[in-house]
Amino acid sequence: MNDLLALHTGLTDDLTAAVRRVVGSGWYVLGREVAAFEEAFAAYCGAGHAVGVGNGTDAIELALAGVGVGRGDRVALAANAGGYGTTAVLALGAEPVHVDVDEDTATLDPALLDQERFDAVLVTHLYGRLADMPALRAVADRHGAAVVEDCAQAHGAARDGPSGVRRAGAWGDAAAFSFYPTKNLGALGDAGAVVTASAEVADRVRRLRQYGWDRKYHQVTGPARNSRLDELQAALLSVKLPHLDGWNAARVAVAARYRDAIRHPQVTLPDVEAPGHVGHLYVLRCTDRDALSAHLRARDVPHDVHYPLPDHRQPVHGDRFAGRCLPVTERLCAEVLSLPCHPALDPRLDPARVDDIAAAVTAFGKG
Repeated sequence: MNDLLALHTGLTDDLTAAVRRVVGSGWYVLGREVAAFEEAFAAYCGAGHAVGVGNGTDAIELALAGVGVGRGDRVALAANAGGYGTTAVLALGAEPVHVDVDEDTATLDPALLDQERFDAVLVTHLYGRLADMPALRAVADRHGAAVVEDCAQAHGAARDGPSGVRRAGAWGDAAAFSFYPTKNLGALGDAGAVVTASAEVADRVRRLRQYGWDRKYHQVTGPARNSRLDELQAALLSVKLPHLDGWNAARVAVAARYRDAIRHPQVTLPDVEAPGHVGHLYVLRCTDRDALSAHLRARDVPHDVHYPLPDHRQPVHGDRFAGRCLPVTERLCAEVLSLPCHPALDPRLDPARVDDIAAAVTAFGKG
């Protein structure tokens, strides 16, 4: 599904130099490298502040806490995004309010959100596509609710809004990013960040990521944790950040090639020309997903399912969400299937690999 060796081949010298620089500095946690990356990433997103943390799920939890979400608060969110948001909400002692998604975008449906009671909304930009942030922001504002973006699959995605074009991370009161290695901007290990335009939120998150300290050994905020972006990952991310837009363009080119090459009556293709799409995943739909998966597996075509079981039906929750009816979410989770979509497949350089995968999908059920 990914080729991280190919992704890093042209960056070997720069990545090696970054590692040597960190090792030679004698400073490995919350130093110059983290500060430099935070500044560069905040500027890239069009936000005032970025706070590096340990991973993407911590970023969601800390972003929610940073905007004031706490025990007993109701957080609206989608249930088709892998469980990370629900995990973070529950970790804060808050209550997940799962809202159904739009059939075409697989992201939160603003009209359905407006029917719920909630104190905050966690908006996941799924598969590389920005959710309808102007509409969702308007609903949240009517409810007096904070907005947190989950941008783990949307680094660099952008779309028009009332005040011009904004990138993922610049729409909400805070935003969470994952830099897991397979993300559009990935570290060489786990890493994450919280982005915000608010100095107050940023300061709160900085305290919460390190025991609630305002200075060493002096706790003023809580409940807090230890979740710090380390110097090594920050240095590596700084090397990779200037390449992000080019990598996104390669992903979009892969998605466009699939769109032009796949033809099958049982397969519904995603709208890769949608505003703000950066091709994190190429997720098609098939009414007989299991049979298509078996067909691709027999032909050694890599694929995956993002995601097969919605949050409100995960067994860990028992009957907690038994009364929640999300028909679109459940239908999507039964039909989605992801094809490889990463920069090493760039069809502008070599279309054959993408065309072979597309041909395998087109041949499904034809003997």
